Amino acid sequence: MEILVASAVGILTAAGIYLILRKRTFPVILGTAFISYAVNVFLFASGRLAVNRPPVLQDDVTLYTDPLPQALVLTAIVIAFGMTAVVVMIGVGAYLSSQDDHIDDQDQLPPGADQDASESQGANP
Repeated sequence: MEILVASAVGILTAAGIYLILRKRTFPVILGTAFISYAVNVFLFASGRLAVNRPPVLQDDVTLYTDPLPQALVLTAIVIAFGMTAVVVMIGVGAYLSSQDDHIDDQDQLPPGADQDASESQGANP
């Protein structure tokens, strides 16, 4: 079970980093969501995976699971949902204002090329 959870955290983190490095807005938003999910799974697993145990102390129960990681994950889910909504609205606003969703917001020039040089080459063919 621990190997499955560790693999899930690793895959979600790798997918999130890959998507964050993209040059468009929407994959970056999905990448941050994947990293958020990876952190949530990590926090949940840090409370020791216990099956069929109550999350709180009761009088007749001696084995229980720690409720703190569950509370942290619930709080992180709510915060991540709110931040994702804010980032999506910022991305939609940027797309509507520029009609493009590139993050760098620059024309594609070859490395080392100056923008003034490329404009002057276009004027004198």
